[in-house]
Amino acid sequence: MTRICKGMALAAGLGTRMRPLTLERPKALVDVGGRVLLDWALDRFAASGVDQCVVNIHHFADLMEAHLAARTGAPALTISDERGEVLETGGGVVKALPELGDDPFFISNIDAIWVDEGEAELDRMLAAWDPERMDALLLLAPMDRTLGFDGAGDAFLEADGRLRFRGEAAAAPFAYAGVQILNPAALAGREPVRFSMMEVWKELAAAGRIHGLAMESFWMHVGDPQARDEAEARLSG
Repeated sequence: MTRICKGMALAAGLGTRMRPLTLERPKALVDVGGRVLLDWALDRFAASGVDQCVVNIHHFADLMEAHLAARTGAPALTISDERGEVLETGGGVVKALPELGDDPFFISNIDAIWVDEGEAELDRMLAAWDPERMDALLLLAPMDRTLGFDGAGDAFLEADGRLRFRGEAAAAPFAYAGVQILNPAALAGREPVRFSMMEVWKELAAAGRIHGLAMESFWMHVGDPQARDEAEARLSG
């Protein structure tokens, strides 16, 4: 199984949908099931062998720095400071590339949580990762096994594992579960300016270089207070 030793947690968002919980703290530090959202992501990384992680910060940056400084154990943490401007999912990763290096790495949103039901989902991603065929591998949640996701689905999976985005279709069977493996070569020539990772994904999809993996665990998207309460109830149950 491939080993990936670096990752990035995307934690610079404003968390407007999570208000009032984010009036005095960043979304990444909202507590769910006894852990803040950021720690769910960092602990998943550590459990699957990631020993170095970049975390980008913006909203309540001082609180984020204090939380990260208080963490112990893996992964070792580096801050990518976006106090001046939030660079979104794409620009934020490009800004962090000097720390992430030239080898494939994990990227995780911080509002996606789950309890592994069997083999760890990130370990399944490592087993599925094939750099000969893909430059990105996205973890996908079957729409009938989600909580807190109110969209019509994001993607289809072809028989060979390639991912096709919903586009003009009314609905799709999978939601993006917030974790990907990315070959940094897919970002070649990009500048650290504000842009969405979706721009990169669409280029990779056109070239047949983006794949998906359907997760086996129940996925919870914790994007607002109601979803947070529902996730709390499921975890406590």
